[in-house]
Amino acid sequence: MHELSIVKDIFDTLSAHYATKIDDIQKIQVTAGLLSNVQPVLIQNAFDAFIADNRQYRDMELEVIVNDIIAHCDHCQKDFNVQYHRFVCPCGQPSTQIVQGNELFISKVIFKQHVS
Repeated sequence: MHELSIVKDIFDTLSAHYATKIDDIQKIQVTAGLLSNVQPVLIQNAFDAFIADNRQYRDMELEVIVNDIIAHCDHCQKDFNVQYHRFVCPCGQPSTQIVQGNELFISKVIFKQHVS
């Protein structure tokens, strides 16, 4: 299950960037393209397992946003949604230029609001 190593990498990244504020993180949003081979249910399960073993993160939530696959056609110079993994533009020309769909990154970190 490579999702567990992805979750560990997410927390390593958060620790490196927000070392003193990591306990104040309420929600993490991760964006994953369809080609990234990340299954939202599996990454959520890995996240839940990780925070069960690391109780200091028990109040954090995870949201996974899945991006469609978009390719660019050199023939007609338009971007198009890839359907059923067929990289063929509506104009009929094949394309190998992926514009979106293979990414995997932390897209948002939401911190708890502290009342003064």
